[in-house]
Amino acid sequence: MQRLFARIASKSAFLMGHPAAFLGASAACLVWAVTGPLFHYSDTWQLVINTATTVLTFLAVFLIQNSQNRDGAAIQAKLDEILRAVADARSGFVGIERLTEEEIEQIRSALEREVLQTSGGEPDSEHPSVDELLDHRPEDC
Repeated sequence: MQRLFARIASKSAFLMGHPAAFLGASAACLVWAVTGPLFHYSDTWQLVINTATTVLTFLAVFLIQNSQNRDGAAIQAKLDEILRAVADARSGFVGIERLTEEEIEQIRSALEREVLQTSGGEPDSEHPSVDELLDHRPEDC
């Protein structure tokens, strides 16, 4: 049952994020709006779009949250494996996603300070800096 729900949630999240889904939803809203005069803007006419959008939104929340939970857990597992496998990595970082936002921010700030102290504020000469990478962005981004 869980595997089936996971597959449905993943596929639904993928489809809902596709441009065609946006176009379809926009078209449905347009059709609904155009039919207003035909139905004399009745309460039933209004109820159709309100009910449909409410139910779809309600269900989509659970499907998308399930997909995000699984994706986040998979990313954490992959990062934890990298921490385990890399010799100089700090294995104590495994599981820090369970810390509070403030604790994670403290760790992030400490790491930034450590990098600046270690490098003396100089960029890594082997790799392009963030600024250099941003300068090479395509113009349409």
